Amino acid sequence: MPEISGFLHASLLVSDLARARTFYENVLGLTPSSARPEMSFDGVWYEIGAQQIHLLALPNPDPVEGRPAHGGRDRHIALAINDLTVLKQTLDLAGVAYTLSSSGRPALFCRDPDGNAIELIQQVRYSHDYST
Repeated sequence: MPEISGFLHASLLVSDLARARTFYENVLGLTPSSARPEMSFDGVWYEIGAQQIHLLALPNPDPVEGRPAHGGRDRHIALAINDLTVLKQTLDLAGVAYTLSSSGRPALFCRDPDGNAIELIQQVRYSHDYST
């Protein structure tokens, strides 16, 4: 059996690339990657560490209506963030609805303009001072 050695990217379908880019770039703060090759359809890639999010401007075969109100009960991607409070303020200012994680951890779920669910989890980074 082959060994899976890493997670490389998640692809999300979007109906309006400009609208999706506004969300991913202006609300989530991602920067487009120049690594995306020329393809037969429009799209954009975002690099997040060694992984990527690919937005594909293609027809969506799944219904957008009728999705669960809480993104944790739907297909979703999870992204690490450094400050949940700042994220909430950003989403509130942008008028993006969200629900808090029911697990009690510092996380929330929101949806992009095409209904793709995104979990954003606060990750605490520790710095160690070994000089003492």
